[in-house]
Amino acid sequence: MPGTEPIGAEAADVWGDERETTRAAVRLAARRIRRPSDPKATARPASELRAAAGETITAGGRPAEQVLSIFEDVIAPATRAQDDPLNLAYIPAAPTRTALAFDAVVSSFNIFAGTWEAGAGAIFAENQALAWLVSLLGWPDTAGGCFVSGGTTGNLSALATARHTALRRRGHRPEGGWKIACTTGAHSSIVSDAHVLDVGVVQVPEDDRGHLTGPALRAALAGEPGVFAVIASAGTTNAGVIDDLSDIADVCRDHDIWLHIDGAYGGAALAAPTARPRFTGIERADSFIVDPHKWLFAPYDSCALLYRDPAQARAAHSQHASYLNHINREVWNPTDLAVHLSRRARGLPFWFSLAVHGTDRYTAAIEQTLHTTRTVADAIRDIPTLRLTAEPELSVILFERPGWTDTDYHTWSDTLAHEGRMLCVPTTWRDRTVLRLVFINPATDPDKVIGILRETTA
Repeated sequence: MPGTEPIGAEAADVWGDERETTRAAVRLAARRIRRPSDPKATARPASELRAAAGETITAGGRPAEQVLSIFEDVIAPATRAQDDPLNLAYIPAAPTRTALAFDAVVSSFNIFAGTWEAGAGAIFAENQALAWLVSLLGWPDTAGGCFVSGGTTGNLSALATARHTALRRRGHRPEGGWKIACTTGAHSSIVSDAHVLDVGVVQVPEDDRGHLTGPALRAALAGEPGVFAVIASAGTTNAGVIDDLSDIADVCRDHDIWLHIDGAYGGAALAAPTARPRFTGIERADSFIVDPHKWLFAPYDSCALLYRDPAQARAAHSQHASYLNHINREVWNPTDLAVHLSRRARGLPFWFSLAVHGTDRYTAAIEQTLHTTRTVADAIRDIPTLRLTAEPELSVILFERPGWTDTDYHTWSDTLAHEGRMLCVPTTWRDRTVLRLVFINPATDPDKVIGILRETTA
């Protein structure tokens, strides 16, 4: 077939001259970083996208400007604007422009950051960002970890470490198999990770506030010798509640059980003095995760996975093969600390933004979103047609419009989304449909949110 013959050594570059392609891509990235997001960006059927984009993959290729135009005009608008200030659904993202720009820089360097030998500089910088998080936890300086893709991988890696540690301590697999303990309010990744690890799940009843408590955990552990880890939440995704960490730590100590804390969303509030007291007891955990791509203003994808004793993670995760024998195991190798080997330096955009803006600005930004949450919650209390269903502990607000049906909630949500006014998606709380707002963007104007609620829920 024409075009499939190997290119001889006389050809300087199989890809041709890519300089203009590179310049065009950089110009597009610069435009996107500078301009505001499009709140109307949303998914489209594949048939529409195919009609608009055509066949993008061809034998001979297409001009770069044409492909970039397809991306900018067709593909990107068919994705949700995660960083829009009025995207208040799920857990959005609000990366700083600084972090977005540096993410492009990191990609251009194509760093392998799995081992110190290959990525020492990048790992050094990432470790400085991790050290700040360690200080917020109140852990010793010897604690540390690495960045993984997201909370699911972070939780999985921590639980694999916990199980490996339990096996070394006990010397055998318990009769009936290994188990973890958590509430139904724990993130969905916990049950998914349990399936991957082939371990059972002990569901601990929540209290009427939606928390895991010490007494409930102690009762659930009775007669359950196979439990090797307890998962507590430092800000549940659905309701933003923080479990009773200090009491839970007491129970874990008494039973010699690993305490893992999932702070994927809420852990960022450790940096906020007004919220820090709610996390008392977190300093006693064995492992912890937080996602910088959520409330720490970094781009996707980034989860900080931390261990009080990283040696336990190395024992569980280090991979050994003939081609890996030369790796120096005495230094910090992120590949030894989680379920991964190949790894990009995904923590560098967070590090760069943190280094440029400083930790004080990060604290101020998180405090701003907490203030916005309180302001909107107070307004909901004053709107006659609305009712708070739970007092916000961090930056999630659950509320309802008495008299509305499930259909009414979804129609209201869909209408605002299609108009590009606000993204607020219904959820379920105590077996009924309610509305949910989550604030992680310091640019969100509470008055705009309140105005929309007053106007559309009358």
